[in-house]
Amino acid sequence: MGTPTPTVGTDAVELAIGGMTCASCAARIEKKLNRMDGVEATVNYATEKAKVTFAEDVSVADLIATVEATGYTAHRPAPPRTADTGDGRAGQEDTGDEELRPLRLRLVTAVVLTVPVIAMAMVPALQIEYWQWLSLTLTAPVVTYAAWPFHRAAFTNARHGAATMDTLISVGTSAAFLWSLWALFLGTAGTPGMTHPFEFTIARGDGAGNIYLEAAAGVTAFILAGRYFEARSKRKAGAALKALLELGAKEVTVLREGREQRVPTGDLRVGDRFVVRPGEKIATDGTVVEGSSAVDASMLTGESVPVEVGAGDGVTGATLNAGGRLVVEATRIGADTQLARMARLVEDAQNGKAAAQRLADRISAVFVPVVIGLALATLGFWLGNGSGVTAAFTAAVAVLIIACPCALGLATPTALMVGTGRGAQLGILIKGPEVLETTRGVDTIVLDKTGTVTTGRMTLLAVHTTATATEDEVLRLAGALEHASEHPIAQAVATGAVERTGGSLPVPEDFANVPGLGVQGVVEGHAVLVGREKLLREWSMELPADLARARRDAEAAGRTAIAVAWDGEARAVLEVADAVKGTSPEAVRRLRALGLTPILLTGDNEAVARNVAAEVGIDEVIAEVMPEDKVDVVRKLQAEGRSVAMVGDGVNDAAALAQADLGLAMGTGTDAAIEAGDLTLVRGDLNAAADAIRLSRRTLATIRSNLFWAFAYNVAALPLAAAGLLNPMIAGAAMAFSSVFVVGNSLRLRRFKAA
Repeated sequence: MGTPTPTVGTDAVELAIGGMTCASCAARIEKKLNRMDGVEATVNYATEKAKVTFAEDVSVADLIATVEATGYTAHRPAPPRTADTGDGRAGQEDTGDEELRPLRLRLVTAVVLTVPVIAMAMVPALQIEYWQWLSLTLTAPVVTYAAWPFHRAAFTNARHGAATMDTLISVGTSAAFLWSLWALFLGTAGTPGMTHPFEFTIARGDGAGNIYLEAAAGVTAFILAGRYFEARSKRKAGAALKALLELGAKEVTVLREGREQRVPTGDLRVGDRFVVRPGEKIATDGTVVEGSSAVDASMLTGESVPVEVGAGDGVTGATLNAGGRLVVEATRIGADTQLARMARLVEDAQNGKAAAQRLADRISAVFVPVVIGLALATLGFWLGNGSGVTAAFTAAVAVLIIACPCALGLATPTALMVGTGRGAQLGILIKGPEVLETTRGVDTIVLDKTGTVTTGRMTLLAVHTTATATEDEVLRLAGALEHASEHPIAQAVATGAVERTGGSLPVPEDFANVPGLGVQGVVEGHAVLVGREKLLREWSMELPADLARARRDAEAAGRTAIAVAWDGEARAVLEVADAVKGTSPEAVRRLRALGLTPILLTGDNEAVARNVAAEVGIDEVIAEVMPEDKVDVVRKLQAEGRSVAMVGDGVNDAAALAQADLGLAMGTGTDAAIEAGDLTLVRGDLNAAADAIRLSRRTLATIRSNLFWAFAYNVAALPLAAAGLLNPMIAGAAMAFSSVFVVGNSLRLRRFKAA
């Protein structure tokens, strides 16, 4: 049976999966579910969830039974709790901590008990008269209690004919511990005063005096450390959803029986009318019934220019009222709002992203059976050769011990620790090892415009004047009047005026806001108008030809043109727009040099997008895209066979960041975008995206070389072990040298420099 295509009459369910220890576990569950008739499933190791589409003749109980038969647990997840439900947020954090606590306890136990065991084994001066028995006492809890998750996973894998890194750890540590027990109780290793001297001789022995407790304890401690830090990063998988749920307004002023009343947003009902004052978030999706204002919707739509709204216009929950007082009638609440739909898009994208297979597991799938086969062949050979049971078992167990991946336990964590540490110094936060694998194959990078390529805020870019006015005069008068307005465009003019004139602005003697058109007032004795061309026409003023041409050119380039007049004459046109960051053109060039094709993706209009793209050197533009459609754009590119990286900063980018093969979130953006991304660029500079991809690729290359050498040293010693020529010191030296090499190789990442 293959993977069927969902047909008419299908249903979908999300299941929480328990018991997974690595990405290959997720792949195994996915394979089992997809073998069922009428079922199509994706299992995400990071979120520990399975999204399953199934036919009518399949029940949820059947799906759960299949997962349980594979050796894991499954159940419907509990619904998420938002921050305004009392202590819901704290409850979520406590739950995550509860899940980590057992692993943290095992790690602390392993580290505390392992350090003296390794010290005694490696430093002969510490080998007191009964040191071997003290080592046994300290190692036993490590190999049984601390390593229990590895033994359990190895047993589960064995039942289904699979082998992963867990199998290698369990077999290697068990072999080392059990052989040490035999040598202590039945061999000569338990003799008081026995030592392990530094002898690098190659000679056949019966192994009765050899103990390998430091190998059993050390491997367990190293790999538990890696698992713990990985588990901590996995906890962040649901943080994007939590950030989205917390983005909306927590309280709202509702009009009931003609009176204003503050209530929790969750108490709103469709048809309720609520008040939104300047600077407040709009509580839910609705229609304006009274008032007019400018609404900043950039975080949801990507549109850099605030949207003017009045009676009859629709508004979206979680957007910001930047102007006057509004009365809004709620049309959608709860799960029906655009914000809630975006949260579902993020979750769907996270569940649909294929979990990267761990490199160590892929190697282990081949390496483990080969090692076990070689150990059995060694045992059979020496038994058949008449060398005696003790010598035969010594050689066979030596094969298992030397194959135990001490350096493998360090290969990924050390490179990741050094790489992420260096990244943090450069303003790049890497979330986990799975992220690194995707950077190697990325060939397309989708760049959000607002806040990523551009500054994300309105900026005064140009001033065009007639012969009757100077730029300084225009900015003083227009800036003074606009400074009194709360409109984002007005604030851009006021800020630009202060910066360009280098002084303080005069205080208007009279000021009035003209809704939808601009502002008017008296400044230093002049009657001043600042706003749309229509405002000037209402005062019987027309723009002269040169200013009219400047206005047309500005609007053709996607900029906002503002007319300025005083004392009955039009004297200037100001250009305001979302300015391109100074570093963006160079960043785009560097991204191209890394083999990436840049694409500009924005909710802004086509003219604005084309102008920005031309300025930074991007050829391909996708404009006027709604937030929910950004995910579809990424999916379409992926369907064309491209491996897609996405850089964004807004709530409107969160779902696309989660869907992309590699999500890079600008640290200056919203929490939802940061949590949905795989990499966070703290600096808010697009150059950091190029540095992040370079560092990720370098870190991945280091991990790969670490894994190669971690196995290479052990594989080179396997023939000696099989020949029965391996003494404990050579085994210890091989492990120690491979570990030192891995750590040293990883430390080279500290020299990585941003270009």
